[in-house]
Amino acid sequence: MKVLIVDDNEEVRRMISTFIADLVDEVIECSDGIDVLTAYSNHRPDFVLMDLKMKLVDGLTATKQIKQEFPEARIVMVSQWEEQRLRNAATLAGAEAYVGKADLDPLRKILAEV
Repeated sequence: MKVLIVDDNEEVRRMISTFIADLVDEVIECSDGIDVLTAYSNHRPDFVLMDLKMKLVDGLTATKQIKQEFPEARIVMVSQWEEQRLRNAATLAGAEAYVGKADLDPLRKILAEV
């Protein structure tokens, strides 16, 4: 399985990558939503693990962009922000799931089901 991790914090990308290492074959990383469309197009990952708040292009905008070009894309929002309105916005943008960074266990379950 190939996964694209999009997060503006390098330590968080490394933490997520380590946490799911036994479930994936390849990890691609982006440090901002501005690069995600190109990365998705070039690598065609099985999942995109998308941060919500980033400096240049936020995760909601990046999710919409990917889903517009690649409707089959599977995107999981991975965020420290747990508010219901953000979960709803992520769903409307095209994310199929929303996982809090404080507890990544649900992310493993999502990836293991593939």
